[in-house]
Amino acid sequence: MGTTTTFIKTSSNDSLPTHTLSTKAKLWDPRDNIPEQTIKLLSKPSPTYRLAFLNVIQQLKLQKRTGWLDYNVNDCESIADHMYRMSCICMTITNPKINRDKCMRIALVHDMAESIVGDITPVHPMGKVEKSRREWETIKYICEEIVNPISPLAASEIMEDWTSYENIKSLEAQYVKDIDKYELFVQCFEYEQQLNGSKNFQEFFHSVKSIKTEEVKQWVNELITLRNEYFESLKK
Repeated sequence: MGTTTTFIKTSSNDSLPTHTLSTKAKLWDPRDNIPEQTIKLLSKPSPTYRLAFLNVIQQLKLQKRTGWLDYNVNDCESIADHMYRMSCICMTITNPKINRDKCMRIALVHDMAESIVGDITPVHPMGKVEKSRREWETIKYICEEIVNPISPLAASEIMEDWTSYENIKSLEAQYVKDIDKYELFVQCFEYEQQLNGSKNFQEFFHSVKSIKTEEVKQWVNELITLRNEYFESLKK
């Protein structure tokens, strides 16, 4: 059975590998998965691109984070909730070398592709490579076919911020990568307290060792100390 491996250009200096798939297989395409309302808006004689874009973004507000659903935390945060609080965290960065506005922008777009792809966890059988391909095809579709008719500048900026995060092209992108994990840890601890310690999300904390920036490491260590004190208090 024939196979093909391609590389998609993300900028003049970067490329994102796609999945090695059978040439006979039908590849997942974001155009086959956009919301019905978005299709209606784009199908008008004069497409209302701005409303179509907002309708796509609305999906981030509606979709719950898969990891929590897998742990039966059904009344949980949405993808948009996660991204919004990440952007707020970015406002509190104290490192003078960091462009906080850039971090906020990256935080607000880093999961934008999940509006159509969905929140696929690392344990999903799809695999990391196919997940990356779908997300790339989706962000490219959103930028080129929906945002670009509204504002070529906005389309370019969203694409640049998204690829910066994916490829960790800047210190700001590394900060946001770390803040992505930190926000998860904060949410873990909040749910653990809401559930009175009946659930322990220690499994999520295994990624602590992948935090790179010293400032975020300090935030994480502070959180872990408080979390340990909380669980110790439950033993008394």
